[in-house]
Parts: sequence; C-alpha cells; structure tokens
Amino acid sequence: MSKEKPQLIVKNKTASRNYILGDIFQAGIVLEGWEVKSLRNGKIDVKNSYVTFKRNEAWLIGIKIDPPASLREFNIDPTRTRKLLLNKREIYQLQKLKNEKNLTIIMTSMYWKDNHIKCDIATGKGKKMRDQRQDIKKRDWERDQGRILKKARNNSHPAKNLK
Repeated sequence: MSKEKPQLIVKNKTASRNYILGDIFQAGIVLEGWEVKSLRNGKIDVKNSYVTFKRNEAWLIGIKIDPPASLREFNIDPTRTRKLLLNKREIYQLQKLKNEKNLTIIMTSMYWKDNHIKCDIATGKGKKMRDQRQDIKKRDWERDQGRILKKARNNSHPAKNLK
C-alpha cells in the first residue's frame, strides 16, 4: 500500500459557499477511458454536481467532462450520469440522511489515490443568503485583522526603532 498524498484533480468551491457541509464519504467513480484522459488535462466542471439514488445505487449528476479533440466528431455526452462506487452500508446511510434530514448530497472534490480516481461526497444543508453574507463578513474581518496585526508587529519591531 502506497503512502502517497492524493493528487487533487478538481475541488468544488461552490459547495462550501452554498452549503453547510456535514458527513464526508469517499467514493470511487466509474469512468470511460476518454474521461480519464480529459481529467488528466483538467477538462472538468463540477459546479452543479449532486448525487441521486436509483435502485439502491448512487449516481453523480451534473459533472461536465469535455472530450479530447480526437473524439469531438463522435456523439459523446459530456454531462452523462456517472455511477459512484460505495458500500451498501454507506448508500443506506446516505439515503437515510437525505430522506430524514432533507439534506443534499454534493461532490466536494475529485483526486487520484493509488492510481484510482476517487471523489469526496458530503451531505449539505443549503445556506440562506444571510448565512452567505455572514461568511463573507467573517472572512473579510479575519483578513483585516491579520493585516492590522502584521502592521502592529512591524511597527513595534526593535530593529526599526533604532533608525
């Protein structure tokens, strides 16, 4: 077993902005050969992706993987649904959370792990607009606070006072 750090392919930045994330699960994903080639080139969009369940199987919807130039002439659907590889126990747990707590299941990131493509899916509760504004205010305040502390630290440095 290799101890390499997983290599990130793509991260869903809108997931943490639009949802309060909860439990995170690691899942494999069923891909075709051309899709893997496109992932290596970074030709993927995951903004509007989510997970749904059909016949006790998890399916990832909304991912757009652009086909390579050599396959553009063929009729390929870049937004097809892709099957997620999860244990029955995990599927049951996710279905239970989705139905009981009315949560959305979204993909947060996709990465290479031991020559396999894995993705992290998380349960999420949609943020209201006021929650998003509070997050922006908090982030701005932390940034300003860091600047103030850095400026105060630089002004009180003893070597600068000797000049």
